[in-house]
Amino acid sequence: MALLIRNGDVVNVGSRVQTDIYVENETITRMGPNLQAPPHAEIIDAADKLVFPGFIDPHVHIYLPFMATFAKDTHETGSIAALVGGTTTYIEMCCPSRNDDALEGYQLWKSKAEGHSACDYAFHMSVTKFVAETESQLRKIVADGTASFKIFLAYKNFFGVDDGEMYQTLELAKRLGVIVTAHCENAELVARLQQKLLAEGKIGPEWHEPSRPESVEAEGTGRFATFLENTGATGYVVHLSCEKALQAAGAAKSRGVRMHVESVLPHFLLDKSYAERPGVEGMKHVMSPPLRAKHNQAALWTALEQGSIDTVGTDHCPFDAEQKLLGKDSFVNIPNGIPGIEDRVNLLYTMGVKGGRLDLDRFVDSASTRAAKLFGLFPRKGAIAVGSDADIVVYDTNYRGTISAKTHHVNNDYSGFEGMPVEGRPSVVTVRGKVQVRDGQFVGERGRGKMLKREPTHF
Repeated sequence: MALLIRNGDVVNVGSRVQTDIYVENETITRMGPNLQAPPHAEIIDAADKLVFPGFIDPHVHIYLPFMATFAKDTHETGSIAALVGGTTTYIEMCCPSRNDDALEGYQLWKSKAEGHSACDYAFHMSVTKFVAETESQLRKIVADGTASFKIFLAYKNFFGVDDGEMYQTLELAKRLGVIVTAHCENAELVARLQQKLLAEGKIGPEWHEPSRPESVEAEGTGRFATFLENTGATGYVVHLSCEKALQAAGAAKSRGVRMHVESVLPHFLLDKSYAERPGVEGMKHVMSPPLRAKHNQAALWTALEQGSIDTVGTDHCPFDAEQKLLGKDSFVNIPNGIPGIEDRVNLLYTMGVKGGRLDLDRFVDSASTRAAKLFGLFPRKGAIAVGSDADIVVYDTNYRGTISAKTHHVNNDYSGFEGMPVEGRPSVVTVRGKVQVRDGQFVGERGRGKMLKREPTHF
């Protein structure tokens, strides 16, 4: 069905213009003033509203077996929550463990999403070991359209790779033209610090952060940069949380290392005091890297404004209160993660744009366009332009509301951002021209989403 969006204030990176948008066959086919549409076209009046390209979350976990349990969302619930919040594409971490076959894991993750997601999606393929068959398997996965890898410099003996495996992964990625995303910590130091704290009887959630302090993240970031520098590969640090790690990334960039940086919503808005609350309330806010001392937030906002932090994701990983209580006797058993896929855009707009920390250009870039460019989706995604997919967010800046688990669409019994105010939300969200959300409610087609095929990019 044809769609005409009239009178919109259309914001792309580098431009802002009053224009109409005409959509046909899932694609934006015309833009300009006073467009005419055939009688059968659906018409949306976007007067007094901002119109953004569909937002992209570059870091989510939907299906995830982890720490003796499973993340709570399905691709149906997670994608609907994403769409209500304005995210029209997400990139999921495919995370088989070291004990799993990589190719079988990739097919499993694909099967969980296919026919269930209401928005489009892609994958980062985790490399959790490098053995004889790994290269041939990764080549098949890249040929299938997944053109980014993920490595963990944490979670020893489960997801984590050693330095030799990191080198092999980066060397292959360089040859294939694949960007490598990395969870940057030091697995050995974390394991040793955990053992030390537990031996001292320090078992509560407040000890999670001291077990993986800022220096450990900074070391991992610097080590990843050194390996990038010596292989010529291109890297992307996921969920960078603190000023020390930011400094390590900045030092690498200044000497020419091809390294990009993502931070995630919780680290901009929450601090370690949330995880120091007693009992399950603290456990709800345990994630890795941990929530940090509050002074780090100013450094992250400044870096985001300046563009030295490229993207804002969520690391969406929902575990409910009962699952968090698996760690009641030891913080090392608390499932790591916090939900956020539904709240990212509205809170980033509220606290960033309305809060005077971000202009609209950087907002759109960090929440949509930059991820599309880094991960081989641009200009299909990340732009409102003729020829682009008609993923469009008509945004009501006059809306006022409050984050609450009582009203969210995530399959989780709490919100990490409970009670936070929002100033603005999507009034209409389309996926390839199909209206999927109106005024905070999913009204569209379940299972509409498709896996996005990406070509390797030789940076």
